[in-house]
Parts: sequence; C-alpha cells; structure tokens
Amino acid sequence: MAEPPIRWIQGQRVEGHGVASGRDPGSPYPAGTISLQSPRFAEQGLDLSDCFAGTLNLSLAPLELRSEHPDHCFERLAWTDRHPPETFRFWRVLVRHGDCAPQAGWIYQPDPDTKLCHDQPAAVVEVLAPFLPGLEPGASISLGVDPERLWTIDGARLRARLLEFFKFRVLAAQDTFFRDFRVPHSGALDPSQLRAWLQTAWPEALALSDRDLRLCCERAWQLYGP
Repeated sequence: MAEPPIRWIQGQRVEGHGVASGRDPGSPYPAGTISLQSPRFAEQGLDLSDCFAGTLNLSLAPLELRSEHPDHCFERLAWTDRHPPETFRFWRVLVRHGDCAPQAGWIYQPDPDTKLCHDQPAAVVEVLAPFLPGLEPGASISLGVDPERLWTIDGARLRARLLEFFKFRVLAAQDTFFRDFRVPHSGALDPSQLRAWLQTAWPEALALSDRDLRLCCERAWQLYGP
C-alpha cells in the first residue's frame, strides 16, 4: 500500500501555558498534564514514551489548522479528578527544524468542547515530539502532514466574510432567519442544518468548524438581530 503524500506546513514556536510540561508554578499539576495523561493513552494503545513530556506550541498565523480522521481518538478520558473527562485526538506527523532530520511526532488536540481551561489561540497547534534542543520562541518549525486529513485555512478571513454574508439576511428576515437552523424546544443552533443550507448558499464557509459557525451566528444575531 502506497504511503500518503506529505505536505509541509510552516510554523513558529511560541510560548505555551507551561501546564503540559509542569513549568507553570501555579499549575495544579506539578508533574505536568502530559506525564499524567500518557499512561492513560498507553492503556488505549498510544505509546508516547519517545516524546518529551510537554507540548511544542507552534503558531501557523495567519492560518489555522483543520483536521479530520485522527490516528487516535480517546473519547471522554478520565485522567484527573479535578475536572470532567476530556476527549483527545492525535495525528502522526513529521517535525523538522533547520537542517536536522525530520522526527516522528504527534499533533495533540484536546477537544475544546471538553477542555475547561487553557484554551489555545485558533492559530496555535500543540505537538508532541522528542526533545528538540535550542528551540527559542520564534524558531521556525515545519510539520509534515497528510494533506487529506490535515490542512490550513485563513479562519479569520472566513469568519469575517461569513459575518458579512449573514448581515443583510438577518437584517431582512430578523428572528425568522435562524429559525430553520435551531433545535425545537431548546432553541440551540444545529450546525448540521446550518451546514446543509450553506452547502448551497455559500459552501466556502463549510471549512469553518461547528464552533466557528455557532459563534458567527451568535455574533450576527447580536449585531443585526431584533
């Protein structure tokens, strides 16, 4: 079976919260969250023993990473008693710095819908890899990815254009505009129904996440609704 093609995505190292590695003196996890989570991942079939027990934070700004079909997905993993279980997704990647040979690593993606604190900016990707010495903030790092499962978008531009796209429709229809996209009784926005409409109305917006779509709808309602 042929290996999938590799696309290289350029990023820059940025400082993280220091919670994953335990560097933050105010963290409730002195050993670091990765050290606590890794044994649970190993139980589920993912061995991270060759990786540094902390995340490498890469900014892809102004781009944002989009992903599907992870190599591993651990749903509602209970790894601490300090907050409810979290969902984690992993993608195998290559990590390249300067003239050094690429090393195998993982994109580490806690699901933002289950992560209660320490949210990352939309343009930042967390990576687990062997220790790479001499990486100062701003250092250039490349990720070798499967482009069928990992790709980048200009999220800020798409969100701004979607908000503008909503503007005159909300002004014209007012409270009836979002009615067809809401769940009966609860009134919550149903992203699947909104996506079905966008497929015909403006398919470019489908590159945005469900979370982005919800936030754009809420913002449009605040700005232009009754």
